Parts: sequence; structure tokens; C-alpha cells
Amino acid sequence: MTAAGPYPTFEAFYRAEHGRMFHFFRRKVGRDEAPDLVQEAFTCVLRSGAFDRLENPNGYLTRTARNLVINRARTWHRKGCVLYPLDEARDAPLAPEQEWKIEGRELRAAYRRALLSLPRRTRRIFLMHRLKGLSYRQIEVELGVGDKCVQYHIMRALSRCRRAVARLQ
Repeated sequence: MTAAGPYPTFEAFYRAEHGRMFHFFRRKVGRDEAPDLVQEAFTCVLRSGAFDRLENPNGYLTRTARNLVINRARTWHRKGCVLYPLDEARDAPLAPEQEWKIEGRELRAAYRRALLSLPRRTRRIFLMHRLKGLSYRQIEVELGVGDKCVQYHIMRALSRCRRAVARLQ
């Protein structure tokens, strides 16, 4: 191919104008569609066979690009489709917060039932440890029981809570 305007070859023309065309199409149709339309625009210019005779290849390429956008819009309008480019910041999937709240309520209800089904002494020791934050030693002193007794009741309560959670799943 001979020189067209300021470009010695089509390859030089492509390299010089590729970035500009990409930005043009990105503004018009979005980042995802832009690369394909850039290729299509350059292909149209090359297939026209007029590149080596053009005095202003930039203008020809720009007109070709605008025509591609117009044709694309007509096609979408004819099909009745609307294309919205994905915006990762705006269209990100939402966490299933409502589902988590429901699961949390169900879990709390299961724990409550499990604790209420415990013998009174076991429940008292478990709640003293978990809710009041008392150590085993402090519970021993307050209730006048041994270390093994506190461990037994805590283990029994934890086992009942684990079974309640396993039934939910």
C-alpha cells in the first residue's frame, strides 16, 4: 500500500489511531464493546480499498466509526433492545442481608430453645460463664461446687447448642 495522508502504511495508520478510536467507542458504547467496534472500523477502512487514495484517512475513519455507532443504535432500536454497560461499582451484587437476618433469628431461636431445655443448674452455670463472663474458678466460688462440676455443665450445654445448630442445617 502506498502512503495515505501522513501515514506511510496502513499499519502505521492503525497504530497511530487505535487509541483515539478506542476512546471514541468507549464513550459511545462502553468498555466491553469498544474493542470489537475498533476492529470493525479499521476493517471497513481497509476493505473499502480507498486507503491509499485518501487525503484525510483520519476523517474517513471517524466517519466510519460514527456510522458504525449509528447502525448499531438502529439495530438495537429495531430489535427493541436496550444495552446498559455494566458498572462494577454501581451494579455489584448485593449481599443477601435479609436472608442472613432470617437465619440469625432462626439460630437465636434454636439457641434459646436449647438453653431452655437444659436443667436449671446447667443453664445457670453456662449463662454465668457466657453472659456474665465469669471464669470457672469464680463460678466454683459463687456456687460452692468443684472444678469438674463446672466443666461438666459447660460441656453439657455446649453439646446441646451444637445439636440445635446441626438440626438447623
